[in-house]
Amino acid sequence: MRAIFILLVSICLIISSCNSYDKKTTPPVETTTSTYYFIRHAEKDRTDSTNTNPHLTEAGVIRANNWSRILGEVKFDAVYSTDYNRTKETAQPTADKNGLNITIYDPRAIDASSFLEETKGKTVLVVGHSNTTPAFVNSVIGEQKYLDIDDNNNGNIYIITISNNEIIDQLLVIN
Repeated sequence: MRAIFILLVSICLIISSCNSYDKKTTPPVETTTSTYYFIRHAEKDRTDSTNTNPHLTEAGVIRANNWSRILGEVKFDAVYSTDYNRTKETAQPTADKNGLNITIYDPRAIDASSFLEETKGKTVLVVGHSNTTPAFVNSVIGEQKYLDIDDNNNGNIYIITISNNEIIDQLLVIN
């Protein structure tokens, strides 16, 4: 599964970095590529239904570390998370591996245009929730394509590449 993921990411990066042109007649076009990885937080502790800010379970900690391992070949420029224990704990291993601090965002107040401008040309991990992650992805790609994630699914990863105003999006499920 990791080999398939790395192959897909490599293909996307190779395609986005190709810039062939006739040097005599056509000047090079400057290409800026932005790549976004959106995931939902890992498994949260559900033992106390009144706790609105639970931590990850043991399985969630394992998944958070697995995300860091799966994304280990990706050099991130930024890691974003909502301000909840479960999302920050999911983001932290990848942030640590890349020597980054987590940038906190409010999914109810996110402006996709501003986010895209701030992160233009960067590779970014965004950790959210079952409803906010697909909504954020939809706002970035400019269409209502993805539905809320099933509550038992913590394995979706949405990969969006934007290059020369062309948007390529894909959804992978890693169990």
